[in-house]
Amino acid sequence: MNIPNKITLSRIFLIPIFILLLSIPFEWGQWNIGNADLPISHFASGLLFIFASSTDWVDGYYARKYNLVTNLGKFLDPLADKLLVSAALILLVELGLAPAWVVIIIISREFAVTGLRLVAAGEGIVLAASKLGKLKTVTQIVAIAALLLHNFPFSYLAFPFDTILLYIALFFTVLSGYDYFAKNWHVMRDTK
Repeated sequence: MNIPNKITLSRIFLIPIFILLLSIPFEWGQWNIGNADLPISHFASGLLFIFASSTDWVDGYYARKYNLVTNLGKFLDPLADKLLVSAALILLVELGLAPAWVVIIIISREFAVTGLRLVAAGEGIVLAASKLGKLKTVTQIVAIAALLLHNFPFSYLAFPFDTILLYIALFFTVLSGYDYFAKNWHVMRDTK
């Protein structure tokens, strides 16, 4: 197993730690930041989420730079992203920090595009990530990080950066999902 795949696996292994850190009611206290209180466990989870998300860029860069792109990596990398983002979004709903309907749309889009990719793969077609798909991922990650950090540092300004970015992420999620299906509907139509 090459280094980029090991980095991707490390992202997957960080997910249970992230879930436990955010789910268990640690009595670590909280910080008052602007108009909100930030539990220290949410702060630690936010930092872990940011670190885990950054490994996505690192493994991709390393794989392309040193020509270490593998089929295992093509499978694990998007899986790791979807697991991490889905876990974070579901926990944000449980904590009352994100509306369930937004999370349902985002996760449904991920299932739909994954299904399209599986059908395409069965036909020997590889659907590469689009620029809209990458923009969707970036906006989701930044929105989730902002929500986990209770809108820090924007909470001092009483500016709802986290909420606005969540809706921007929702917009790009829907738009990129439509784009995938519009460009690749022939895969579904022409499947034997």
